[in-house]
This record gives sequence, structure tokens and C-alpha cells, in this order.
Amino acid sequence: MLSILSAIAVFAAVAFGVYWAFTDPRSPLPREWNPLRELVVSDPVTPVTHFKLRRVVDDPKLCLTVLAQAGRYQEMTPLVASARCGIANRVELIGVGASRLQTVETECETALRLAMWEQHGIQPAAQAHLGQGVAGLRHIGSYNCRSIRGSSTRMSKHATAAAIDIGGVVLSDGTRIELLADWNGTPQEKSFLRDIRDAGCEWFSTVLGPDYNALHADHFHLQNRGWGTCR
Repeated sequence: MLSILSAIAVFAAVAFGVYWAFTDPRSPLPREWNPLRELVVSDPVTPVTHFKLRRVVDDPKLCLTVLAQAGRYQEMTPLVASARCGIANRVELIGVGASRLQTVETECETALRLAMWEQHGIQPAAQAHLGQGVAGLRHIGSYNCRSIRGSSTRMSKHATAAAIDIGGVVLSDGTRIELLADWNGTPQEKSFLRDIRDAGCEWFSTVLGPDYNALHADHFHLQNRGWGTCR
């Protein structure tokens, strides 16, 4: 009986300690490790970051709040184009992190995933391989009410702005790195583009590029939900 009571006491103490670590403002647990704290785009990535991201993108208002940390955007009214096309949590995006974009209409989840990719994938890869940061992302669009190319019935994720196509970047010194021109360019360009493709797979469920097929020779197709392809 005594051993059972001791075990219960130990369990209760541990449970209280965990609860305190997650909820008390005085806890030494870093914010990025606390699944109950809000996602902060600039925080280091930890095993709980993706859990926090999923919680954010499932809440339209919270998504907009977190996007404001790293995105320059204007909230827009939802777009309902048809039964299969439209943008629910719609924003007009002009930049993420240090990178500007030509204005693009997309959904908040797409914009936030793009911000996470820019912060934790694109900028570190540019510094590592090219010795400078990225000042701009060159997109080929997000929303497009159409079916998947080659399919007459299945709608593309672009039909709800749950995807965005990125064709290249503009470096801080104005140099352009393009998939079509530089996928097989210098060793530095090749390494950079492959690294950011791989990093994209950390933040988007599906990433398709030049290694997938000829239709993606000039861009990365980055998709919020999907079957997990990374090529």
C-alpha cells in the first residue's frame, strides 16, 4: 500500500512540474519548447514547432495574428468564385521576413508557411552558399481556379490558394537566382536551390520542382496539404 501511495505521489509531483513548466510565466522552459505558447516565426525550430504551426493554421484569426510577425499583408474579404474555387482566409501579401514579393493574393496558411520557409530555409541557405541574404522572392502566382494540369476533373490546390509557385530569388546585391537558368548552374547555385527545395519540404506538405517533371522546370510548387512528395 505504501509503495502505491509513493508512486501516486511521484506521479502527481511530475504532473504538477510539467503543468507548471508549460503554464507558469516564471518557468525556465524556453518559449520555442513550450507547446502551449504562441508560435513565433523567428524562434529556433524545435520538435514542437510544427505542432504549434498546425494549431495556428487551423485557426483563421490566430493565423493572421502570427503572420503579422513576419509578413507584410492586407487582410481581404473571402473570395467565393464557385463551389470549388475561392480563398477563405484571404490576404494580399507583399513580403515575408526580409524578402519582398510582387503583390500576390493567397490564403493565410500559405503566406505563413512561406514566412517560415523564408526565415528558416531560404535565408540560412543563401548565407551558407552565396554569402549574402535574399531580398526578394519571385513567384508565379498562388490563386488560380483550374484543375491539375493533365487532369480534367481534379482541382489544383491553386484553386483555393493552398499553394504558391516560386520561380527564384533576388539576392541582396540584386543578383537573380532562377530555377530555369540556375538549377544546373554553378556549384553554389545548385547547392542553394536544392537546399531550399529540401527546406521547403519542412514547411509545406508537397514540394515539386525540376526533379519532378518538365512542367516544374521553372518553379517550385509549394502546397499546404497533400501526399508528402518532395522532389
